[in-house]
Amino acid sequence: MLKVINVVGARPNFMKIAPIVEAMRRREREFAPLVVHTGQHYDAAMSEAFFRDLELPEPDVYLGVGAASHAAQTAAVMERFEPVLLQEKPDWVIVVGDVNSTLGCALVCSKLGVKVAHVEAGLRSRDRTMPEEINRLLTDQIADLLLTPSDDADKNLLAEGIPPERIRLVGNVMIDSLLKHLPRANQATIRKDLRLKEKEYAVLTLHRPANVDNPDIFARILSALETIGQRLPIVFPVHPRTRRTISELGFAERVAESKNLRLIDPLGYLDFLQLYSGASLVLTDSGGIQEETTVLGIPCLTLRENTERPITVTLGTNKIVGTDPAKIVREAIAALDEKSKEPHRIPPLWDGHAAVRILDALV
Repeated sequence: MLKVINVVGARPNFMKIAPIVEAMRRREREFAPLVVHTGQHYDAAMSEAFFRDLELPEPDVYLGVGAASHAAQTAAVMERFEPVLLQEKPDWVIVVGDVNSTLGCALVCSKLGVKVAHVEAGLRSRDRTMPEEINRLLTDQIADLLLTPSDDADKNLLAEGIPPERIRLVGNVMIDSLLKHLPRANQATIRKDLRLKEKEYAVLTLHRPANVDNPDIFARILSALETIGQRLPIVFPVHPRTRRTISELGFAERVAESKNLRLIDPLGYLDFLQLYSGASLVLTDSGGIQEETTVLGIPCLTLRENTERPITVTLGTNKIVGTDPAKIVREAIAALDEKSKEPHRIPPLWDGHAAVRILDALV
């Protein structure tokens, strides 16, 4: 039997770990899973909502790291994770994604000689100003097993000199969560609560510091949103930090007066899934939602100059539009008018069974 520590740190990690832990519990003769929550995502209420929505068991260990600078947070993860590793002596540690907890825990494993598997390995934006890109690069260099979501990730790793025997193409485990919980999400009431009609609104997510902390860039994005808002409501689940930044940058009044830009509190997994799955358009600077909208066939505009998920552009419904207002508006109108509607394909192995392949790779 393999004893496996599954590490979560921030909300995007929960959707990736939940199917893996569930699959391990089904194969109880082969796996003894533990869940370690670093507390990098320090909103306790939101963490509890995601654990509940995803039917993820309560963490066996909670490290309580909380907010800090990138260096301080990564160091705190390492300092608090090391005693857990020494006590539990696992056969494997699974880290997912690209947050500080991913790199911090992988580094501790590497120092102590504990095997580490990286789920969602090989993704690259080629933008080293993004802290997530550094976390991806370094984690992949030290992980013993690199579990990739798509063929382009394999190619990235091989180009970086990773031995092919360390690489396994397993598919996208986030899609496991999406396909499993979509029927439950359809029973949620968030659209009804917000008085929204299916396919008659857009959804916005915006959180990257490069977008929300820079007044010039935020002003450009807001200008585009004001124009798009003349066509349909834009629902914006806004993180408390982003809401505070909007006020600090002096945009609070402008946002409040923007026609059809509706700011709401952050949502749990099922509510948010129902919200964006019923949208006619999604605008985002996030990563995972580029993948989820690809599977659901929803037009997605990525408000960045690059993406670590290029397969969502070549096969999916995603377009990289940056922060130029004219380009954002042009592509949004085209999507809404279905002028840009082209047949899209779902990438191979994005089929809801990635967790099974991950467990087979560990064995």
